[in-house]
Amino acid sequence: MKLLLDQNISSRVLDAIAPLYPGSGHVRHFGLEWADDDTVWEYAREHGFIIVSKDSDFRQRSFLFGFPPKVIWIRAGNCSTDDIERILREHHSEVQGFGEDPVHAFLILSLPAKG
Repeated sequence: MKLLLDQNISSRVLDAIAPLYPGSGHVRHFGLEWADDDTVWEYAREHGFIIVSKDSDFRQRSFLFGFPPKVIWIRAGNCSTDDIERILREHHSEVQGFGEDPVHAFLILSLPAKG
C-alpha cells in the first residue's frame, strides 16, 4: 500500500515510514507541490496511492466522489513531523486494513489522548 503525502505534511516523514509503507511518496516528488486538489486526486487515483493529508478538503472529496483514491485525514492540529510519523507507525495495522477495505473511502487518524 502506497501513501501520497500532501504538501501540509513534511516529506521527511517518508524516510521514517518507508519500511512500513514501501512505494510511498510526497506530492513534491511528483511535481505536485503547487497542484490543485483535483490534480493531486487524479494522480493518486491513477497511480494507486492513498492520500494522506492534514487538510479536510480531501476528506470532503471522498464524501463526494468515493474512491479511489482513499483518503487518510490526520486530525492532529499543529503537530510535529515526529507526531505524524508516530501516528502512521502506531496505526499501521489500521491503515493496512483500511487499504484493503472494499467499503470505506476515508480514515481519520489522530494522536492518542494524553492523560
